Amino acid sequence: MAELLRSLQDSQLVARFQRCCGLFPGPDETPQDCSSGLAEGVALAPGAGHHLAANDKGGGGPANGLRRVLAPQAYVQKYVVKNYFYYYLFRFSAALGQEVFYITFLPFTHWNIDPYLSRRLIIIWVLVMYIGQVAKDILKWPRPFSPPVVKLEKRMIAEFGMPSTHAMAATAISFTLLISTMDRYQYPFGLGLMMAVVFSTMVCLSRLYTGMHTVLDVLGGVLITAVLIVLTYPSWTLIDRLDSASPLFPVCVIVVPFFLCYNYPASDYYSPTRADTTTILAAGAGVTIGFWINRFFQLESEPMDTLPAIQHIAPFTTDMLVLGLTKFAVGIVLVLLVRQLVKKLSLQVLYSWFKVVTRNKEARQRLEIEVPYKFVTYTSVGICATTVVPMLHRFLGLL
Repeated sequence: MAELLRSLQDSQLVARFQRCCGLFPGPDETPQDCSSGLAEGVALAPGAGHHLAANDKGGGGPANGLRRVLAPQAYVQKYVVKNYFYYYLFRFSAALGQEVFYITFLPFTHWNIDPYLSRRLIIIWVLVMYIGQVAKDILKWPRPFSPPVVKLEKRMIAEFGMPSTHAMAATAISFTLLISTMDRYQYPFGLGLMMAVVFSTMVCLSRLYTGMHTVLDVLGGVLITAVLIVLTYPSWTLIDRLDSASPLFPVCVIVVPFFLCYNYPASDYYSPTRADTTTILAAGAGVTIGFWINRFFQLESEPMDTLPAIQHIAPFTTDMLVLGLTKFAVGIVLVLLVRQLVKKLSLQVLYSWFKVVTRNKEARQRLEIEVPYKFVTYTSVGICATTVVPMLHRFLGLL
């Protein structure tokens, strides 16, 4: 068993998968050289492991209250793409596990499909992502080494590898959606299962193609998510009733996630993991409070309890598409405006409180600034998306 685990964690296995899909490292060149037919990518410096800086820039700083240790840095690596079908397929699949997907798919589901589904998806997504993010910073397993692996994503290099939160999120969203809809909507179960498997598989394979995870990281993420779904499934009905709890419920929803974010496992150097975790927990808290507000103040246009147990999926029409895109465009513009406004105001207040120079970008990485401003910003975004946007839709006659 130990030998099997070591083989699944081998960077050579990832490199072989990349080569099979037509992704090869380019020849060693100086940064000034530019060869035709080569695409620019990012990788860790050879032999960097997860503690060596490749250049003098960056550096962790005392953002976590620990000693100054330089974070892993990236250098520009050349790579050759011999199969652009796989290249674009897996780069697109990788985007399905990133923020751009969550900030579009989850609000779209809430505004255009079914708030009941969006609530379950968001709560399970938050739970899975928090456990995955914390596990990374506790286990501290490095990502695949480069060489031999070609790394295509720069931002994630400072994070640890095990488990793959992309794999966890994709598995959680696809199978939570399947489980939550099979007793609510009438459709071929086999088709839904196939779509869930394909979606999660493509995201998982994309983590190997981009060189960001080993096979063990990906399999670990999938297995952890499967266990969490099995363990939490009996309580899903209880989760659906949380928004009808006492008036003290919003206080708990704010205090508990903020406590978890502020006491996130410390690291020797700065990485975006804590910031991402704060964003996820804050968005989940905001959405949960938004549902509570809708129920407590009776703002729902149609109580979810009154919907029939099994619903037929309405036929897709052009009018439905136009209406859905209009509602999404109106909602996402308002959400982005709220995000920008609250972010700016919260940073100004925190900078003034802690007497920090506004131009000091590294100050945002300090625990006492990063967690509060991220938490306030994305809690506001979650509340806006679930309460203000539906009211605006109703005012504009889009419901």
